[in-house]
Amino acid sequence: MPTQERSHPNVPGIDQSDRLVPVNLRQSGQTPVQLLISTRVRKSPFWHLSIEAGAWRASVYNRMYHPRGYVRPEDGGAMAEYRALVHGVTLWNVAVERQIRVKGKQAEDFVNYVITRDASRIKVMRGKYCILCNEKGGILNDPVVLRPARDEFWFSLSDSDLMLWLQGVNTPKRWDVEIDEIDVAPLQIQGPLSEDMMAELIGEDLRKIPYYGLMEAEIGGAPVLISQTGFSGEKGYEVYVYNAHETAEQVWYALRGVGARYGLRVIAPGHHRRIAAGILSWGQDMDHETSPFQVNLAFQVPKKKKADYIGKAALEKQREQIEAGSYPFSLKLVGMKMGGRPITDYAPDFWLIQNSEGTRCGYVTSPWWSPELETNIALGYVPWALSKVGTELNVELPETYAEQSGVPVRAVVSEVPFVASEHPSAREQGKGTGE
Repeated sequence: MPTQERSHPNVPGIDQSDRLVPVNLRQSGQTPVQLLISTRVRKSPFWHLSIEAGAWRASVYNRMYHPRGYVRPEDGGAMAEYRALVHGVTLWNVAVERQIRVKGKQAEDFVNYVITRDASRIKVMRGKYCILCNEKGGILNDPVVLRPARDEFWFSLSDSDLMLWLQGVNTPKRWDVEIDEIDVAPLQIQGPLSEDMMAELIGEDLRKIPYYGLMEAEIGGAPVLISQTGFSGEKGYEVYVYNAHETAEQVWYALRGVGARYGLRVIAPGHHRRIAAGILSWGQDMDHETSPFQVNLAFQVPKKKKADYIGKAALEKQREQIEAGSYPFSLKLVGMKMGGRPITDYAPDFWLIQNSEGTRCGYVTSPWWSPELETNIALGYVPWALSKVGTELNVELPETYAEQSGVPVRAVVSEVPFVASEHPSAREQGKGTGE
């Protein structure tokens, strides 16, 4: 069966001809199945603590169970968690961000070869948001890369098994480094009260940590590495717990103990807030067949990096095509504001997008309701010709959210981020200065 020059087999109007494996756009809706818990998928060191805190649903991320809901729908559900995040302080179990360590005298050279940004510019006790690409320029992962020592880097992973890729790149041993997963598991403390809470717990020196800066500390008598980072767009910190399978309870209960005075709430990762901030989710908004130029990550492909890296030739060719006025991809990721009833939970499908004439042309990847803007917002893929801010579209929402049964809602391509972040990304800063 031919695999080239075809659109998606069940939604033929949407051009996915540049993908080998199309995104599944079948509209199956909520599916009444139960997540099987077995020993084949790893339980994180905090899994039992999340259950104790009320986690009632989960997904699988990096072959590990991932709590994705604590507040029951009848008690306000995900939007109650959202309010705690944007008005108070929250605790997230994000141990699924598995930590892959690259250590050795050639660690910087190796990391510089596998990430698109310049690893030599990551200072000791600092980190950066980075991407790794394959030879075609497809995004394999978008971790935060931490540098706790001159000869040591940690990849704090999104949802793809990057350790095997890194070990494969270094086979046979081309660089003098060791590449392994380590027993370090992160938690996130996110929300406007996070700094005061963490300063009370750690000490006033915590307030001196710069954005993407690192600090060694102890919580509950256990050693941790703290960074001022997060997946929310709010003020926040990540707590990387050393020897996590031994010290998980110490750190968790110490955080909750001090946090009780600040109204700390245990919640799932704030996808509603990260969408508003324009933060992407690997596997949902992008994958290994997606170029950074499709998803507003062009700032991750620096023009001034002289060193070679995996995917450099393909990415530079793509940039040349774009600068010459020829967009080399079928679809581009955009932000949208759209009608419909408030979307207050995760979408089970990639909902379909129509152009203004009613022809299907794209799909939504990440939708949610924005209380600040009083409208639904979303990220989604549309043809390049429809990606300009102000372009009018239609979105086929399920009956739960439709304004009128069987009738698509109006949408308009909008600026991203939708809501300002506590720390603007490099892309936002570059746009502000005309880059």
